[in-house]
Amino acid sequence: MPSLTHRLQTIYGPAAAPAIAADIHQLITQYTGRIPPRPAGWSQHDALLITYADTLLGPAGTPPLAALHQFLHRHCRRTLSFIHLLPFYPFTSDDGFSVTDFRQVRPDLGGWDDIARLAADYRLVFDAVINHVSEHSHYMNQYRAGNPAYTDFFIALDPATDTSSVLRTRNLPLLHDYPTAAGTRWLWTTFSRDQLDLNYRNPRVLLEILDVLLGYAARGADMVRLDAIPYLWKELGTTCAHLPQTHELIKLIRDVYDRAAPHTLLLTETNVPHRENINYFGTAGDEAQMIYNFTLPPLIVWSLHQGNATTLSAWARGLEFISPRATYLNITATHDGIGMRPTEGILTEPERAELVQLAYDRGGDMTGKRNSDGTISPYELNLSYFDAINDPRAAEPLDLQVQRFLLSQAIPLALIGIPGIYIHSLLGTRNDHAGVRRTGRARSINRAQLTLGELEPELADHDTLRARVFHGYQRLLTIRAQESAFHPDARQEIPDLGPAIFAVRRWNPADGHQLLALHNVSAAPVEVPLPTPGEDLLAARRTHTAHVTLHPYQVMWLTSVT
Repeated sequence: MPSLTHRLQTIYGPAAAPAIAADIHQLITQYTGRIPPRPAGWSQHDALLITYADTLLGPAGTPPLAALHQFLHRHCRRTLSFIHLLPFYPFTSDDGFSVTDFRQVRPDLGGWDDIARLAADYRLVFDAVINHVSEHSHYMNQYRAGNPAYTDFFIALDPATDTSSVLRTRNLPLLHDYPTAAGTRWLWTTFSRDQLDLNYRNPRVLLEILDVLLGYAARGADMVRLDAIPYLWKELGTTCAHLPQTHELIKLIRDVYDRAAPHTLLLTETNVPHRENINYFGTAGDEAQMIYNFTLPPLIVWSLHQGNATTLSAWARGLEFISPRATYLNITATHDGIGMRPTEGILTEPERAELVQLAYDRGGDMTGKRNSDGTISPYELNLSYFDAINDPRAAEPLDLQVQRFLLSQAIPLALIGIPGIYIHSLLGTRNDHAGVRRTGRARSINRAQLTLGELEPELADHDTLRARVFHGYQRLLTIRAQESAFHPDARQEIPDLGPAIFAVRRWNPADGHQLLALHNVSAAPVEVPLPTPGEDLLAARRTHTAHVTLHPYQVMWLTSVT
């Protein structure tokens, strides 16, 4: 395992590396034969759903994981291939992201048998919340008690230590005090008091987490999402974000999976400016196989708000084919808000302020991050994506609102990569103000729980908002899956067809299929010149003229074969 040893030398030094490598090799050997082979690769048939395990609630006595499986089987088995289950482990705060036990399923959600049944029908994505753990985790309990096996599992500092250079994403102290058997310890907490950062300078922490990650593969994970991964390694005097050791640790995890579970993909959660985000591909795709296209959600909102796709088109021209083993996860919404850091250097400060005001005007909120000089910058917008696209105050026909929203969702379907669809976007959910009042947290506005007893009748009534969004989305996914020009590895070009049009040309070198996706982001009809006639897949109609007229918020997929 030469590359693994080399990485360990970079992280821990030449003296320690051989022993750590031997321990990792032994760990891989222990999992040999325990991880069954699973499907690998990707195609235009792939689409990924993002959901909490208990977003959908069934009848009394039905575990939420089983209710989710029933819903997917009934409605989505032909359109969705990956299911990203947000943390389903026991937790104490942050809607699952403060984990007490990485190896258990929350009893109120179901059990590992429910996970196994889902894994039999879908490619599952597990969350690996490996930057931090709950204050009430087994690790912290043992640390408090003074168990020597857990010495240095966390990062203890003198509270007077200068940490002003550390990048902060939340307006909370970096260090918190905890009573232990050895006295009060001030420990590093990037996110909250209940989320203590693990100390990866301690090789025992690395070995423990590698065991957890291999266990996920053994339990059916086809992809692992590395949560909050930019902050994994700490080095005082730096921002403690995106450090070289962090990148080496991700590559090491990739090495381990490539040996023990080569089908398992890595997805990095790096809600940062685009130039930093794409670094997590590594060199030509030797790090994470997939990264979120975090710049996409705010730029789509901005384009539709302005009726002008110029900025979106300019940014999208920088999206390039990486390798057959690396691609983008194209999203509009997730369980979190609409990230604002990815707009840094793309939108001006007045434009970013205008997006923040849009969130306020449409019933949402803004979460800020504290800068080293004490100022606050926008970190994320908190509102449902439907209401980010459609002003709840406007008296507009429902058909127009749905058409505008489905255009916002069609853009990620056209771009190079794999679409990632948050369940509340699939279901056309609006701002959940009651959820915010109940929890007191801004992010609850886009995390509503729905009962199947209420949801199913809405989907069956074609006049409802949910039905129109859901069935329109399903149709887009169905048509997309039939066109090889939408393969994640198919090449891409962003033509300039005027400010109101976001255009994507895709072509598949393997079979010659070409497709031109046109999106009118404005409220006015736009005439668009065509290089060649083609068949509009969405209208099932062939064009015979040199120009087409796109109605307000119309999407057109024109295909041809060379």
